[in-house]
Amino acid sequence: MKKPWAVLSAAAALSLVLSACGAKSAAPGQPSATVSPSSATATAEATLPPATPSPTIVPSPTPSPSPSPEVTADYRVNQNYDVVPIKEDGDKKVILLTFDDGPKAEETLLPILDTLDKHKAKAIFFVNGYRIKEKPELLKLIHERGQIIGNHSYDHIHLSEESNNSIDYQIDTVQKQVEELTGSAPVFMRPPNGLSNEYLREKLKKEGILRMNWSNGSLDWTMKFSTPNKPEKVIQNVMDQLHSGSNILMHELAWTGEALDSLLTQLEQKGYSFLDPNRIETLKPEAAK
Repeated sequence: MKKPWAVLSAAAALSLVLSACGAKSAAPGQPSATVSPSSATATAEATLPPATPSPTIVPSPTPSPSPSPEVTADYRVNQNYDVVPIKEDGDKKVILLTFDDGPKAEETLLPILDTLDKHKAKAIFFVNGYRIKEKPELLKLIHERGQIIGNHSYDHIHLSEESNNSIDYQIDTVQKQVEELTGSAPVFMRPPNGLSNEYLREKLKKEGILRMNWSNGSLDWTMKFSTPNKPEKVIQNVMDQLHSGSNILMHELAWTGEALDSLLTQLEQKGYSFLDPNRIETLKPEAAK
């Protein structure tokens, strides 16, 4: 399952510094206090001119990044987990790229991010909470590089075998972690191993989170012990299953990173484009309907 700044006046800049200094003691979400001059209380002598009041310093709002241009949700995920255009005349020859089980390490993540940048491609990174706890800076890096973050549970366990309370913890914790680090919670969720149950499906539906498995498996995860460091095998597995709307499952692995540039080049040569996950129609929380 995803900015220019205005020039600040000197008064506004001063106000921002004052606001920032007081931010640590203010409660989250509370506005910074307005800086006001002291009221004149003394009566002026008859022979003296009236006192000139100090100018009121009005704090400027804290700058926030300009919103990115709105992306139209013109694709959906079908029952086979392919991405398909909502309109009949939409481009069907698209690919969705996804990477599971991160963020692991800078040396495995950076080659993937660099290759995605090279091909101007966006992907969904389905992340695990325990890995976010270990490497929060890598989650921020994925977000800062313009990629989309999805929920892959906290512990990467079989959610279909878990209690309702355990499922709540596995999903809610990751939602909170990602929101705290990036400013927004995931709208896509992939259950580990694709396994879910009725409670999980209903929970995600109620909360407006789109559950998404895959329709083209690179099988890169099977190479960890059998055929490691064989990027050409990753490419072959994807190409053998290739079809319009392929939702390709990959992982943050060294051999996948090595294979990625060649894989994306071959897909482009076959006329495929890489779908921005932000163009996928997601769910609205049931409470908001």
